[in-house]
Amino acid sequence: MAILPHYPSRRIVLQAGIGATIGLLGKPLQAALAFAQQHAEAVWRPESGERPAPSQRCFQSEAVEAFLKQTAARISDPELRRLFLNCFPNTLDTMVFPGEFEGKPDTAVISGDMPAMWLRDSSEQVRPYLVLAKNDLPLRRLLEGVIRRQTRCLLIDPYANAFMVDLSAPPLPWALHDNTKMLPGVGERKFALDSLCFPIRLAHSYWKATGDVSPFDERWRAAMKAVIATMREQQRKDGPGPYRFEHDGPNPENTLVGGVGNPCRPVGLIASCFRPSDDACFYPFFIPANLFAVTSLRQLATMSTAIVKDTALAADATALADEVGRAALRYGTVATASGIIWAFEVDGFGGQAIMDDANVPSLLALPYLDSSPDAALYARTRSFCWSSSNPWFTRGKAGEGIGSIHSDVGRIWPMSLTMFGLTSTSDEEIARVLDLLKRSSAGTGFIHESYAVSDASKYNRLWFGWGNSLFGEFVAKVAHDRPALLRPSS
Repeated sequence: MAILPHYPSRRIVLQAGIGATIGLLGKPLQAALAFAQQHAEAVWRPESGERPAPSQRCFQSEAVEAFLKQTAARISDPELRRLFLNCFPNTLDTMVFPGEFEGKPDTAVISGDMPAMWLRDSSEQVRPYLVLAKNDLPLRRLLEGVIRRQTRCLLIDPYANAFMVDLSAPPLPWALHDNTKMLPGVGERKFALDSLCFPIRLAHSYWKATGDVSPFDERWRAAMKAVIATMREQQRKDGPGPYRFEHDGPNPENTLVGGVGNPCRPVGLIASCFRPSDDACFYPFFIPANLFAVTSLRQLATMSTAIVKDTALAADATALADEVGRAALRYGTVATASGIIWAFEVDGFGGQAIMDDANVPSLLALPYLDSSPDAALYARTRSFCWSSSNPWFTRGKAGEGIGSIHSDVGRIWPMSLTMFGLTSTSDEEIARVLDLLKRSSAGTGFIHESYAVSDASKYNRLWFGWGNSLFGEFVAKVAHDRPALLRPSS
Protein backbone atom coordinates (compact mmCIF):
# COMPACT_ATOMS: atom_id res chain seq x y z
CA MET A 1 0.00 0.00 0.00
CA ALA A 2 1.20 3.54 -0.70
CA ILE A 3 0.21 7.12 -0.04
CA LEU A 4 0.74 9.50 -2.91
CA PRO A 5 3.43 12.12 -2.50
CA HIS A 6 2.60 15.84 -2.56
CA TYR A 7 3.69 16.80 -6.06
CA PRO A 8 3.67 20.58 -6.57
CA SER A 9 1.54 21.63 -9.50
CA ARG A 10 0.87 24.58 -11.74
CA ARG A 11 -2.57 25.47 -13.00
CA ILE A 12 -2.18 26.10 -16.72
CA VAL A 13 -4.32 29.07 -17.74
CA LEU A 14 -4.47 31.26 -20.78
CA GLN A 15 -1.39 33.34 -20.19
CA ALA A 16 -2.62 36.28 -22.26
CA GLY A 17 -6.35 35.84 -21.67
CA ILE A 18 -9.08 34.68 -24.02
CA GLY A 19 -8.21 37.21 -26.69
CA ALA A 20 -4.83 35.58 -27.31
CA THR A 21 -6.57 32.41 -28.41
CA ILE A 22 -9.10 33.91 -30.79
CA GLY A 23 -6.67 34.53 -33.62
CA LEU A 24 -5.72 30.84 -33.73
CA LEU A 25 -9.24 29.60 -34.40
CA GLY A 26 -11.95 29.47 -37.05
CA LYS A 27 -14.61 32.15 -37.61
CA PRO A 28 -17.48 30.44 -35.73
CA LEU A 29 -15.31 30.04 -32.67
CA GLN A 30 -13.94 33.53 -33.07
CA ALA A 31 -17.46 34.86 -32.84
CA ALA A 32 -18.26 32.78 -29.75
CA LEU A 33 -15.04 33.61 -27.97
CA ALA A 34 -15.27 37.26 -28.94
CA PHE A 35 -18.58 37.26 -27.14
CA ALA A 36 -16.97 35.55 -24.14
CA GLN A 37 -14.14 38.05 -24.22
CA GLN A 38 -16.64 40.89 -24.36
CA HIS A 39 -18.18 39.64 -21.13
CA ALA A 40 -14.86 38.91 -19.46
CA GLU A 41 -12.96 42.00 -20.48
CA ALA A 42 -15.27 44.74 -21.74
CA VAL A 43 -18.96 44.63 -20.85
CA TRP A 44 -18.76 42.47 -17.72
CA ARG A 45 -15.85 41.61 -15.50
CA PRO A 46 -15.98 39.13 -12.61
CA GLU A 47 -14.06 41.75 -10.63
CA SER A 48 -17.23 43.84 -10.56
CA GLY A 49 -18.61 41.47 -7.96
CA GLU A 50 -22.06 41.62 -9.56
CA ARG A 51 -24.11 39.89 -12.24
CA PRO A 52 -24.01 41.25 -15.77
CA ALA A 53 -26.87 43.59 -16.63
CA PRO A 54 -29.83 41.79 -18.29
CA SER A 55 -28.86 43.09 -21.74
CA GLN A 56 -25.35 41.64 -21.33
CA ARG A 57 -26.34 38.09 -20.34
CA CYS A 58 -25.82 35.10 -22.64
CA PHE A 59 -29.22 33.64 -21.75
CA GLN A 60 -32.20 34.68 -19.66
CA SER A 61 -34.81 32.46 -18.07
CA GLU A 62 -38.01 33.63 -16.42
CA ALA A 63 -38.08 30.49 -14.28
CA VAL A 64 -34.54 31.08 -13.04
CA GLU A 65 -35.24 34.73 -12.23
CA ALA A 66 -38.36 33.79 -10.27
CA PHE A 67 -36.43 31.11 -8.40
CA LEU A 68 -33.65 33.55 -7.55
CA LYS A 69 -36.13 36.02 -6.08
CA GLN A 70 -37.98 33.31 -4.13
CA THR A 71 -34.80 31.77 -2.68
CA ALA A 72 -33.04 35.07 -1.95
CA ALA A 73 -36.00 36.10 0.20
CA ARG A 74 -35.16 33.20 2.53
CA ILE A 75 -31.51 34.24 3.05
CA SER A 76 -31.01 36.74 5.86
CA ASP A 77 -27.23 37.17 5.56
CA PRO A 78 -26.58 39.92 2.95
CA GLU A 79 -23.24 38.54 1.75
CA LEU A 80 -24.53 34.98 1.48
CA ARG A 81 -27.56 36.27 -0.43
CA ARG A 82 -25.30 38.23 -2.77
CA LEU A 83 -23.16 35.14 -3.40
CA PHE A 84 -26.22 33.06 -4.22
CA LEU A 85 -27.68 35.68 -6.57
CA ASN A 86 -24.36 35.94 -8.41
CA CYS A 87 -23.35 32.28 -8.48
CA PHE A 88 -26.53 30.37 -9.21
CA PRO A 89 -27.14 32.00 -12.64
CA ASN A 90 -23.47 32.62 -13.50
CA THR A 91 -23.24 29.88 -16.15
CA LEU A 92 -26.41 31.09 -17.89
CA ASP A 93 -25.30 34.70 -17.57
CA THR A 94 -21.79 34.33 -19.00
CA MET A 95 -20.90 30.84 -20.29
CA VAL A 96 -23.60 29.36 -22.55
CA PHE A 97 -23.72 29.67 -26.33
CA PRO A 98 -27.08 28.33 -27.57
CA GLY A 99 -27.60 27.67 -31.25
CA GLU A 100 -28.76 24.96 -33.66
CA PHE A 101 -27.20 22.02 -35.47
CA GLU A 102 -29.20 20.26 -38.19
CA GLY A 103 -32.31 22.07 -37.00
CA LYS A 104 -32.00 20.89 -33.39
CA PRO A 105 -30.86 22.74 -30.24
CA ASP A 106 -27.09 22.86 -29.82
CA THR A 107 -25.53 24.51 -26.76
CA ALA A 108 -21.86 24.92 -26.00
CA VAL A 109 -20.89 25.67 -22.39
CA ILE A 110 -17.45 27.06 -21.59
CA SER A 111 -16.00 26.62 -18.10
CA GLY A 112 -15.39 30.33 -17.47
CA ASP A 113 -11.85 31.54 -17.94
CA MET A 114 -11.09 28.40 -20.00
CA PRO A 115 -12.67 28.90 -23.46
CA ALA A 116 -13.63 25.25 -24.05
CA MET A 117 -16.32 22.80 -22.99
CA TRP A 118 -15.36 20.10 -20.52
CA LEU A 119 -17.81 17.19 -20.49
CA ARG A 120 -17.76 17.00 -16.69
CA ASP A 121 -17.92 20.74 -16.01
CA SER A 122 -20.64 21.47 -18.52
CA SER A 123 -22.83 18.69 -17.08
CA GLU A 124 -22.56 20.05 -13.56
CA GLN A 125 -22.67 23.72 -14.50
CA VAL A 126 -26.22 23.37 -15.84
CA ARG A 127 -27.44 20.78 -13.33
CA PRO A 128 -29.07 23.29 -10.93
CA TYR A 129 -31.39 24.47 -13.71
CA LEU A 130 -32.91 21.04 -14.42
CA VAL A 131 -35.63 21.33 -11.79
CA LEU A 132 -36.77 24.61 -13.37
CA ALA A 133 -36.84 23.44 -16.99
CA LYS A 134 -40.12 21.57 -17.14
CA ASN A 135 -42.18 24.75 -17.28
CA ASP A 136 -39.68 26.94 -19.13
CA LEU A 137 -39.45 25.90 -22.78
CA PRO A 138 -36.47 28.10 -23.75
CA LEU A 139 -34.50 26.78 -20.77
CA ARG A 140 -35.46 23.21 -21.62
CA ARG A 141 -34.31 23.69 -25.21
CA LEU A 142 -31.01 25.12 -23.98
CA LEU A 143 -30.46 22.06 -21.77
CA GLU A 144 -31.48 19.74 -24.59
CA GLY A 145 -28.83 21.51 -26.63
CA VAL A 146 -26.16 20.70 -24.02
CA ILE A 147 -27.05 17.00 -24.21
CA ARG A 148 -26.98 17.06 -28.00
CA ARG A 149 -23.64 18.88 -28.03
CA GLN A 150 -22.16 16.35 -25.59
CA THR A 151 -23.42 13.56 -27.83
CA ARG A 152 -21.60 15.06 -30.80
CA CYS A 153 -18.45 15.39 -28.70
CA LEU A 154 -18.53 11.77 -27.58
CA LEU A 155 -18.87 10.65 -31.19
CA ILE A 156 -15.83 12.72 -32.18
CA ASP A 157 -13.65 11.10 -29.51
CA PRO A 158 -14.82 9.34 -26.33
CA TYR A 159 -11.25 9.57 -24.99
CA ALA A 160 -11.27 13.38 -24.97
CA ASN A 161 -12.19 15.41 -21.89
CA ALA A 162 -12.67 18.87 -23.43
CA PHE A 163 -13.94 20.21 -26.75
CA MET A 164 -13.90 23.52 -28.56
CA VAL A 165 -16.99 25.67 -29.11
CA ASP A 166 -16.29 25.27 -32.83
CA LEU A 167 -16.03 21.51 -33.35
CA SER A 168 -13.80 21.97 -36.39
CA ALA A 169 -11.25 24.08 -34.50
CA PRO A 170 -7.72 23.11 -33.42
CA PRO A 171 -7.05 22.30 -29.74
CA LEU A 172 -6.36 24.58 -26.83
CA PRO A 173 -2.91 26.19 -27.01
CA TRP A 174 -1.36 24.09 -24.23
CA ALA A 175 -2.56 20.87 -25.90
CA LEU A 176 -1.18 21.63 -29.37
CA HIS A 177 1.93 19.49 -28.92
CA ASP A 178 0.53 16.64 -26.83
CA ASN A 179 1.59 13.26 -28.17
CA THR A 180 -1.81 11.70 -28.77
CA LYS A 181 -4.37 11.34 -31.55
CA MET A 182 -5.83 14.85 -31.55
CA LEU A 183 -8.87 15.30 -33.81
CA PRO A 184 -10.44 18.60 -34.93
CA GLY A 185 -12.78 19.99 -32.30
CA VAL A 186 -10.98 18.33 -29.39
CA GLY A 187 -9.69 20.88 -26.90
CA GLU A 188 -7.73 18.52 -24.70
CA ARG A 189 -7.41 14.71 -24.78
CA LYS A 190 -6.84 13.58 -21.21
CA PHE A 191 -8.96 10.45 -20.81
CA ALA A 192 -10.87 10.46 -17.55
CA LEU A 193 -13.52 7.83 -16.86
CA ASP A 194 -15.83 10.38 -15.29
CA SER A 195 -15.98 12.30 -18.59
CA LEU A 196 -18.00 9.37 -19.93
CA CYS A 197 -20.25 9.26 -16.86
CA PHE A 198 -21.28 12.88 -16.46
CA PRO A 199 -23.12 13.11 -19.83
CA ILE A 200 -25.16 10.06 -18.80
CA ARG A 201 -25.93 11.65 -15.43
CA LEU A 202 -27.07 14.85 -17.14
CA ALA A 203 -29.18 12.98 -19.69
CA HIS A 204 -30.86 10.82 -17.05
CA SER A 205 -31.52 13.79 -14.76
CA TYR A 206 -32.92 15.83 -17.67
CA TRP A 207 -35.29 13.01 -18.63
CA LYS A 208 -36.47 12.56 -15.04
CA ALA A 209 -36.92 16.31 -14.51
CA THR A 210 -38.70 17.15 -17.77
CA GLY A 211 -40.06 13.91 -19.24
CA ASP A 212 -38.63 15.04 -22.58
CA VAL A 213 -37.06 12.32 -24.74
CA SER A 214 -36.19 14.53 -27.72
CA PRO A 215 -32.37 14.32 -27.35
CA PHE A 216 -32.31 10.53 -27.23
CA ASP A 217 -32.14 9.67 -30.90
CA GLU A 218 -29.97 7.35 -32.98
CA ARG A 219 -26.98 9.65 -32.60
CA TRP A 220 -27.31 9.51 -28.81
CA ARG A 221 -27.63 5.73 -28.87
CA ALA A 222 -24.47 5.51 -31.01
CA ALA A 223 -22.65 7.72 -28.51
CA MET A 224 -23.74 5.49 -25.64
CA LYS A 225 -22.46 2.42 -27.47
CA ALA A 226 -19.14 4.22 -27.91
CA VAL A 227 -19.10 4.98 -24.18
CA ILE A 228 -19.53 1.32 -23.25
CA ALA A 229 -16.97 0.20 -25.84
CA THR A 230 -14.44 2.68 -24.41
CA MET A 231 -15.08 1.53 -20.85
CA ARG A 232 -14.56 -2.07 -21.89
CA GLU A 233 -11.32 -1.19 -23.70
CA GLN A 234 -10.09 0.43 -20.52
CA GLN A 235 -10.75 -2.65 -18.43
CA ARG A 236 -7.48 -3.60 -20.15
CA LYS A 237 -8.20 -7.30 -20.37
CA ASP A 238 -6.46 -7.43 -23.76
CA GLY A 239 -3.75 -4.86 -23.15
CA PRO A 240 -3.86 -1.11 -22.55
CA GLY A 241 -6.16 -0.36 -25.48
CA PRO A 242 -5.70 2.24 -28.24
CA TYR A 243 -5.31 5.36 -26.09
CA ARG A 244 -1.89 6.98 -25.70
CA PHE A 245 -1.02 10.34 -24.18
CA GLU A 246 2.21 12.16 -23.36
CA HIS A 247 2.61 15.83 -22.52
CA ASP A 248 5.91 17.62 -22.96
CA GLY A 249 6.27 19.44 -19.67
CA PRO A 250 7.99 19.41 -16.28
CA ASN A 251 5.13 18.17 -14.12
CA PRO A 252 4.54 14.41 -13.65
CA GLU A 253 0.81 14.97 -13.16
CA ASN A 254 0.38 16.12 -16.78
CA THR A 255 1.62 13.03 -18.59
CA LEU A 256 1.36 9.22 -18.59
CA VAL A 257 4.27 6.86 -18.00
CA GLY A 258 5.10 5.29 -21.36
CA GLY A 259 2.00 6.92 -22.81
CA VAL A 260 -0.35 4.55 -20.94
CA GLY A 261 0.34 5.09 -17.24
CA ASN A 262 1.55 2.81 -14.49
CA PRO A 263 0.79 -0.92 -14.86
CA CYS A 264 -2.37 -2.52 -13.57
CA ARG A 265 -3.78 -6.04 -13.32
CA PRO A 266 -7.10 -6.63 -15.11
CA VAL A 267 -9.59 -7.30 -12.32
CA GLY A 268 -12.80 -5.93 -13.84
CA LEU A 269 -12.27 -2.28 -12.90
CA ILE A 270 -11.99 0.45 -15.57
CA ALA A 271 -8.75 2.38 -15.91
CA SER A 272 -8.94 6.15 -15.80
CA CYS A 273 -5.75 7.72 -17.08
CA PHE A 274 -6.60 11.10 -15.55
CA ARG A 275 -8.48 12.27 -12.49
CA PRO A 276 -11.30 14.84 -12.64
CA SER A 277 -8.62 17.42 -11.86
CA ASP A 278 -7.15 16.52 -15.28
CA ASP A 279 -4.00 15.32 -13.51
CA ALA A 280 -2.64 11.85 -14.26
CA CYS A 281 -3.73 8.98 -12.04
CA PHE A 282 -0.91 7.37 -10.07
CA TYR A 283 -2.66 3.97 -10.01
CA PRO A 284 -4.92 3.43 -13.02
CA PHE A 285 -8.08 2.27 -11.26
CA PHE A 286 -9.63 5.45 -9.87
CA ILE A 287 -12.24 4.17 -7.41
CA PRO A 288 -14.62 7.17 -7.20
CA ALA A 289 -14.99 7.14 -11.00
CA ASN A 290 -15.52 3.36 -11.06
CA LEU A 291 -18.31 3.63 -8.50
CA PHE A 292 -19.75 6.53 -10.50
CA ALA A 293 -19.56 4.39 -13.64
CA VAL A 294 -21.66 1.69 -11.96
CA THR A 295 -24.39 4.25 -11.28
CA SER A 296 -24.16 5.77 -14.75
CA LEU A 297 -24.32 2.41 -16.49
CA ARG A 298 -27.43 1.48 -14.54
CA GLN A 299 -29.01 4.80 -15.50
CA LEU A 300 -28.07 4.12 -19.11
CA ALA A 301 -29.67 0.68 -18.91
CA THR A 302 -32.92 2.22 -17.63
CA MET A 303 -32.96 4.80 -20.43
CA SER A 304 -32.06 2.21 -23.06
CA THR A 305 -35.06 0.12 -22.08
CA ALA A 306 -37.59 2.89 -21.45
CA ILE A 307 -36.71 5.37 -24.19
CA VAL A 308 -34.77 3.90 -27.11
CA LYS A 309 -36.13 0.35 -26.65
CA ASP A 310 -32.69 -1.20 -27.06
CA THR A 311 -32.66 -4.22 -24.76
CA ALA A 312 -29.24 -5.32 -25.99
CA LEU A 313 -27.70 -1.98 -25.01
CA ALA A 314 -29.45 -2.18 -21.64
CA ALA A 315 -28.14 -5.69 -21.04
CA ASP A 316 -24.60 -4.67 -22.00
CA ALA A 317 -24.69 -1.68 -19.64
CA THR A 318 -26.10 -3.77 -16.79
CA ALA A 319 -23.54 -6.55 -17.23
CA LEU A 320 -20.66 -4.05 -17.17
CA ALA A 321 -22.12 -2.28 -14.11
CA ASP A 322 -22.41 -5.58 -12.27
CA GLU A 323 -18.82 -6.55 -13.07
CA VAL A 324 -17.35 -3.18 -12.09
CA GLY A 325 -19.42 -3.03 -8.91
CA ARG A 326 -18.20 -6.44 -7.75
CA ALA A 327 -14.59 -5.54 -8.55
CA ALA A 328 -14.82 -2.22 -6.68
CA LEU A 329 -16.00 -3.93 -3.51
CA ARG A 330 -13.30 -6.60 -3.80
CA TYR A 331 -10.30 -4.48 -4.83
CA GLY A 332 -11.26 -0.90 -4.03
CA THR A 333 -11.15 -0.85 -0.25
CA VAL A 334 -8.32 -0.60 2.27
CA ALA A 335 -7.98 -1.45 5.97
CA THR A 336 -7.07 1.44 8.27
CA ALA A 337 -6.84 1.91 12.04
CA SER A 338 -10.40 3.29 11.90
CA GLY A 339 -11.78 0.40 9.87
CA ILE A 340 -12.19 -0.42 6.19
CA ILE A 341 -12.60 2.60 3.88
CA TRP A 342 -12.67 3.20 0.14
CA ALA A 343 -9.26 3.60 -1.49
CA PHE A 344 -8.73 6.50 -3.87
CA GLU A 345 -6.80 4.58 -6.55
CA VAL A 346 -5.63 0.98 -6.87
CA ASP A 347 -3.71 -1.07 -9.43
CA GLY A 348 -5.09 -4.58 -8.84
CA PHE A 349 -1.69 -5.77 -7.61
CA GLY A 350 -2.12 -4.42 -4.09
CA GLY A 351 -0.97 -0.85 -4.68
CA GLN A 352 -3.34 1.68 -3.14
CA ALA A 353 -3.48 5.46 -2.89
CA ILE A 354 -5.06 6.46 0.41
CA MET A 355 -6.27 10.05 0.04
CA ASP A 356 -9.05 12.16 -1.39
CA ASP A 357 -9.00 15.08 -3.80
CA ALA A 358 -11.33 18.08 -3.93
CA ASN A 359 -12.44 17.44 -7.49
CA VAL A 360 -15.58 15.44 -8.31
CA PRO A 361 -15.96 12.49 -8.47
CA SER A 362 -14.24 12.08 -5.15
CA LEU A 363 -14.68 9.73 -2.23
CA LEU A 364 -16.41 12.54 -0.33
CA ALA A 365 -18.87 13.10 -3.19
CA LEU A 366 -20.08 9.48 -3.56
CA PRO A 367 -23.60 10.02 -2.14
CA TYR A 368 -24.00 13.21 -4.20
CA LEU A 369 -23.39 11.05 -7.29
CA ASP A 370 -25.75 8.32 -5.99
CA SER A 371 -22.68 6.08 -5.98
CA SER A 372 -22.30 4.96 -2.38
CA PRO A 373 -23.39 1.31 -2.19
CA ASP A 374 -22.50 0.87 1.51
CA ALA A 375 -23.53 3.57 3.99
CA ALA A 376 -21.25 2.39 6.81
CA LEU A 377 -18.26 2.13 4.48
CA TYR A 378 -18.93 5.65 3.23
CA ALA A 379 -19.32 7.05 6.76
CA ARG A 380 -15.85 5.78 7.71
CA THR A 381 -14.43 7.06 4.43
CA ARG A 382 -16.01 10.48 4.89
CA SER A 383 -14.46 10.81 8.35
CA PHE A 384 -11.08 9.96 6.86
CA CYS A 385 -11.48 12.46 4.02
CA TRP A 386 -12.22 15.34 6.39
CA SER A 387 -9.27 14.74 8.67
CA SER A 388 -5.51 15.12 8.84
CA SER A 389 -5.21 11.45 7.81
CA ASN A 390 -6.03 12.62 4.30
CA PRO A 391 -2.81 14.16 2.93
CA TRP A 392 -4.80 16.75 0.96
CA PHE A 393 -6.92 17.94 3.88
CA THR A 394 -5.74 21.17 5.45
CA ARG A 395 -6.90 23.73 7.99
CA GLY A 396 -5.64 27.14 9.00
CA LYS A 397 -6.64 30.73 9.69
CA ALA A 398 -8.83 30.91 6.56
CA GLY A 399 -10.75 27.71 7.20
CA GLU A 400 -10.51 24.02 6.47
CA GLY A 401 -11.08 21.74 3.51
CA ILE A 402 -9.58 19.45 0.92
CA GLY A 403 -7.10 20.58 -1.69
CA SER A 404 -5.69 18.96 -4.79
CA ILE A 405 -2.50 17.97 -6.53
CA HIS A 406 -3.80 20.36 -9.18
CA SER A 407 -2.72 23.31 -7.03
CA ASP A 408 0.02 23.96 -4.51
CA VAL A 409 0.01 22.32 -1.09
CA GLY A 410 -1.72 24.43 1.55
CA ARG A 411 -4.70 25.46 -0.54
CA ILE A 412 -8.37 24.73 0.06
CA TRP A 413 -10.84 24.13 -2.75
CA PRO A 414 -14.29 25.61 -2.00
CA MET A 415 -15.70 22.74 -4.07
CA SER A 416 -14.70 20.38 -1.24
CA LEU A 417 -16.51 22.56 1.29
CA THR A 418 -19.63 22.63 -0.85
CA MET A 419 -19.51 18.86 -1.24
CA PHE A 420 -19.02 18.42 2.50
CA GLY A 421 -22.20 20.43 2.97
CA LEU A 422 -24.13 18.60 0.26
CA THR A 423 -23.31 15.21 1.83
CA SER A 424 -23.95 16.29 5.43
CA THR A 425 -26.98 15.44 7.55
CA SER A 426 -25.93 17.77 10.37
CA ASP A 427 -27.37 21.27 10.79
CA GLU A 428 -24.21 22.30 12.64
CA GLU A 429 -21.93 21.11 9.82
CA ILE A 430 -24.05 22.73 7.12
CA ALA A 431 -24.19 26.07 8.95
CA ARG A 432 -20.40 26.00 9.41
CA VAL A 433 -19.87 25.21 5.72
CA LEU A 434 -22.09 28.11 4.67
CA ASP A 435 -19.99 30.44 6.81
CA LEU A 436 -16.69 29.05 5.48
CA LEU A 437 -17.87 29.36 1.87
CA LYS A 438 -18.98 32.94 2.44
CA ARG A 439 -15.56 33.76 3.89
CA SER A 440 -13.76 31.93 1.09
CA SER A 441 -15.15 34.39 -1.44
CA ALA A 442 -13.05 37.15 0.18
CA GLY A 443 -15.72 39.70 -0.69
CA THR A 444 -15.55 39.11 -4.44
CA GLY A 445 -19.12 37.87 -4.82
CA PHE A 446 -18.08 34.62 -6.49
CA ILE A 447 -16.65 31.19 -5.61
CA HIS A 448 -13.07 30.39 -6.59
CA GLU A 449 -11.17 27.25 -7.55
CA SER A 450 -8.83 27.38 -4.54
CA TYR A 451 -7.45 29.75 -1.92
CA ALA A 452 -4.60 29.79 0.58
CA VAL A 453 -5.41 28.20 3.91
CA SER A 454 -3.85 31.19 5.64
CA ASP A 455 -5.54 33.93 3.57
CA ALA A 456 -8.74 33.62 1.51
CA SER A 457 -7.81 36.70 -0.52
CA LYS A 458 -5.04 34.66 -2.15
CA TYR A 459 -7.35 32.80 -4.53
CA ASN A 460 -7.28 31.68 -8.14
CA ARG A 461 -9.95 31.55 -10.85
CA LEU A 462 -12.42 34.33 -10.17
CA TRP A 463 -14.51 33.16 -13.14
CA PHE A 464 -15.13 29.45 -12.47
CA GLY A 465 -18.48 28.11 -13.61
CA TRP A 466 -18.57 24.76 -11.86
CA GLY A 467 -17.65 26.17 -8.46
CA ASN A 468 -20.37 28.81 -8.76
CA SER A 469 -23.04 26.37 -9.92
CA LEU A 470 -22.25 23.82 -7.21
CA PHE A 471 -22.45 26.52 -4.55
CA GLY A 472 -25.78 27.72 -5.97
CA GLU A 473 -27.11 24.17 -5.94
CA PHE A 474 -26.05 23.75 -2.30
CA VAL A 475 -27.70 26.95 -1.09
CA ALA A 476 -30.88 26.10 -3.02
CA LYS A 477 -30.92 22.67 -1.35
CA VAL A 478 -30.50 24.21 2.08
CA ALA A 479 -33.31 26.69 1.37
CA HIS A 480 -35.59 23.80 0.42
CA ASP A 481 -34.59 21.20 3.03
CA ARG A 482 -33.38 23.27 6.00
CA PRO A 483 -34.70 26.84 5.54
CA ALA A 484 -34.18 27.65 9.22
CA LEU A 485 -30.41 27.68 8.63
CA LEU A 486 -30.83 30.68 6.34
CA ARG A 487 -33.27 32.63 8.53
CA PRO A 488 -32.43 35.33 11.08
CA SER A 489 -31.58 34.12 14.56
CA SER A 490 -34.38 34.68 17.01
